[in-house]
Parts: sequence; C-alpha cells; structure tokens
Amino acid sequence: MTMMRLIRSDLHKLTSTKMPFVFVGVLVVIAGLNAFAVIAGTDMDGSKGFIATAADQLSLMAFAGNAFMGAGLFGAIAVAREYGHHTVVPTFLASPRRSHAVLAQLIAVGGVGGLLSLIGAGLTVTAVAVALPTTEYGFLVSVENIVRVIAAAGFAGVAGAILGAGVGSVVRNVGGAVTGAVLLLVIAPPLIVQLAHDSGSWMPAILANVLSGTATDVSVPAALAAIVAWAIIPAMIGLIAVQRRDVV
Repeated sequence: MTMMRLIRSDLHKLTSTKMPFVFVGVLVVIAGLNAFAVIAGTDMDGSKGFIATAADQLSLMAFAGNAFMGAGLFGAIAVAREYGHHTVVPTFLASPRRSHAVLAQLIAVGGVGGLLSLIGAGLTVTAVAVALPTTEYGFLVSVENIVRVIAAAGFAGVAGAILGAGVGSVVRNVGGAVTGAVLLLVIAPPLIVQLAHDSGSWMPAILANVLSGTATDVSVPAALAAIVAWAIIPAMIGLIAVQRRDVV
C-alpha cells in the first residue's frame, strides 16, 4: 500500500468509531465550564466582574497546555486499541514495511488530535466571548492573540497525539496506555520539577502556553523545538518497539 492509502485507512479507522465524538463532547463540556466560570465568577468585593484585563482573558483561554495533555490521551487510546482489537494486523499484512504503517498511523493520529484541539480552542474562545456580556467587562483579547491561541492549541494537539501514539505503541493495551500517558503528562512533570527546579520551563504544558503567548518562560523557537522533542522521542521508541515485537 502507498503511504497515502495507509493514511486514509488509518483516518477511516479513527473516524468510523465514536471515540473522536466522545472527545468533542468533552470539549463542549469544558467550554461550557469556562462560560459558567465567567458568568458565575465574582470579584473579592462581591461585584460581578470575573475578568478585568486582556491578560486575564487570555489566561482563561490558555487552552494549548491542556490540549497537549488531552491529545496525548487521545493518541494513546487510538493506537493502543488497535493492538487490543487486533485491527492493526491487516495493516501490517498490507504493508510489510512496518515503519511505513507506523508513520502513517502517527500522521493520522496527529492530524485528528490537532483538529480536536483546534475545535476545543475555538469552543473555549467562543464560550468566553459569549459569557463576557454578563459581566461588566468586554472582550479585550485581540484577534491576533486569539488566532495565536488557537494555532498553538492545534500544534500542541498534533504533538500531544503523536506522543500518546508512541506510548500506545509501546504498551499496546488501552488501560496501560492511558496510565502511561497520565504518568508521562500529568504525574511525571511536577516530580521532575521537584527534582530539578530549572526543568519547570521545559514541561509540555508550559511550552504549549509559551506558543500561545500566555507564558514567557522560554523563547518561542525553543518551545517549538522542545515540544517536537517531547512528541518525537516516544514516537521513535514506539516505532522501534513495533518493529522488534511480534503482533498477533
């Protein structure tokens, strides 16, 4: 099979199940919670005004860091379930070069993860904009910053999904892959920061927020390179594992 056919096949497998729609449902709920936070929030004196500055509004829409983690879970589940349900076997039979099959899978999972993150960022921005008229403040974030937030979320979603796909390729069962992704994305970063204080700026959530303009811990080029590294290293480990282990 050609690479394009492999990618189309993986996209069909991803979109022919309810999993992406479940993630969209979760994103709708998250956007609703953000809107509720704006509507119900009050200042310390009890006045209704949850967000008073453009910086605060942009901070509330700092979706990129969460997009990385959410897409990581999506990628881990998407790939691990293929091994769990053995749907990956026909793909490997059709494409004896497993490296091509795995690369196509990474592209498909990364693409869908990025799309879900774009949808989530768009929903969150829209929810905040719709809820703000209930306060005494208007929407203060510029169009340029909104575009940057959404673009950063999309990029973080691609990277996070590829990272999760690598974890799923190594673990090969959904429960273990989800656990591994949570350990890597949620539990490990604060532990690493405790052991090495200077590493805090290089954690994926912070790096993603640097891209969206809501954090300034490192430069944007450095953040881009570091996020790519976070994604590529697990993906390469997964590729090596797939090539060296039997799939039955």
